[in-house]
Amino acid sequence: MAPAPAPAALHTSCGPGFVPPLSTLGAVSELDPATARRTRPAIVVVDDEPAVLAAVSRDLRRGFGERYRILRAGSGAEALEILRELRTRGDQAALLIADQRMPGMAGTAYLVEARKLFPDAKRVLLTAYADTEAAIAAINDVALDYYLLKPWDPPEEQLYPVLEDLLTTWESGAALEAGGLRIIGHRFSKESHDLRDFLARNRVPARWLDVERDHEARELLTITGVEADRLPVALLEDGAVLERPTVLELAERLGVALSPEQDHYDLVIVGGGPAGLAAAVYGASEGLRTIMVEREAPGGQAGQSSRIENYLGFPVGLSGSDLARRATDQARRLGAELLTIRDAVGLRVEGAGRIVELSGGGSLSASCVLVASGVSYNQMSAPGFPELTGAGVYYGAAMTEARACEQQHVVIIGGANSAGQAAVHFSTYAAKVTMLTRSPLEKSMSHYLVAQLAALPNVEIVTGAQAVAAEGEDGHLRRLQIRTADGAVTPVDADACFVFIGAAPRTDWLAGTVARDERGFILAGAEAREAGWPLAREPLLLETSVPGVFVAGDVRARSIKRVASAVGEGSMAVSLMHEYLAG
Repeated sequence: MAPAPAPAALHTSCGPGFVPPLSTLGAVSELDPATARRTRPAIVVVDDEPAVLAAVSRDLRRGFGERYRILRAGSGAEALEILRELRTRGDQAALLIADQRMPGMAGTAYLVEARKLFPDAKRVLLTAYADTEAAIAAINDVALDYYLLKPWDPPEEQLYPVLEDLLTTWESGAALEAGGLRIIGHRFSKESHDLRDFLARNRVPARWLDVERDHEARELLTITGVEADRLPVALLEDGAVLERPTVLELAERLGVALSPEQDHYDLVIVGGGPAGLAAAVYGASEGLRTIMVEREAPGGQAGQSSRIENYLGFPVGLSGSDLARRATDQARRLGAELLTIRDAVGLRVEGAGRIVELSGGGSLSASCVLVASGVSYNQMSAPGFPELTGAGVYYGAAMTEARACEQQHVVIIGGANSAGQAAVHFSTYAAKVTMLTRSPLEKSMSHYLVAQLAALPNVEIVTGAQAVAAEGEDGHLRRLQIRTADGAVTPVDADACFVFIGAAPRTDWLAGTVARDERGFILAGAEAREAGWPLAREPLLLETSVPGVFVAGDVRARSIKRVASAVGEGSMAVSLMHEYLAG
């Protein structure tokens, strides 16, 4: 057994462990007006028709000129020069708008090149009605975020809401990388990875500094007097230093909600995936005192998806983290309480009350409980995988690692939608992506993803393959041993491996209380009645074998593993709870 990590050390005084805030380390606290104008993020618009370009620029200045610089170009080549200059100066580009029909370089061709310079900028194509098919094709070709049909009048209805939504999404991502909180550690450290993943998935603004690559990281360690064997270290905005903090300790210092505000709730939701978030939105909107408990971060497995493209109403798709952010904001605005970094560890019935026991002590009392705890990816038991988890081997998409994989070889194990979405995402950064699947992709993956993967030149699909060992050097992954369909075992160099195999329901905490099937999935409705339903009335559709305890999403037996169905079940469960409470 590995030795227990030393407790996190905390410095809050101005002694050797104190790091001054950013403003006292040479950061500019006040900018002159010219510099302030230049450092605003840019919106770059390109159109070869001067009248249209002038009209678009005018509308953009009127709607967004106070927050963004509006830069315009008459051709794709000219716009690329502007972007190169922005990149050279270290400035930000938030939004790229391009007309499709331009001589010399079409809008889609320009956006392909622009994406290489600013991969995180939002991309919008201006099209005429006749170009709609080209715009739809561009959604896949250039990861287009939106296309606008010309003309848009009035802009207050047809232009500004669309662009405001895109810019808000971009701003939330940019804030994550520009926060005052700094994490210094080793890239191939499980402890560092866990902190980064927690901050990213909970959308806490923070900067990651790799002690092996960033001079600033080593400089800050010298200033704070932190030894290299005390990493990772968190430098908080108030100047405090946390050495080797756990996720829970960091969450407490950042003020992440860890304790309930009330003694009793109408509805306790266990799990913050799409089903749990939908129930939080509908429960709070309908006047139920609602609290949602999530062990990691809102979004669940879906929150780690790089792109969900078949969710109704989002024709260009959206990322799982974006969906989680929108739903979380909506639930909070409607009055739901969110409790994170806490896990349900038990359930008991006390009369009409349902008590959910929490990790770390404490409990939640409720009239109704919704179990939406979802599933987790099965762990690889092959030699080397347990030891290298968090140090090159990851479960789920681990989006925090995407940029670190630039020009490297990424291996993805699995053949369902989550694996396919991750492969598409990592192909933007990695030199090569290899997918290892036991059966053809068509058997378990949506057609649109199969087509996308087939069109990516740096993605290789190896069918009938299995990773039988992971090997590391210097504490991180270096290669995998791959057994192919013919039985031969071949070593393959790999910089990172992401695992998406199987799904185990998170229901051990319900053993002996709620009826489950042989795999641990929760029985509901007619199946719950057959498993020992205690009342004379029939159980409601999503009601478990315990009256007043409902289930929704992937954790339910026979569920459809799709985001839309989970959202539907979460909202349906709230309607059924009203019926239960009324009875």
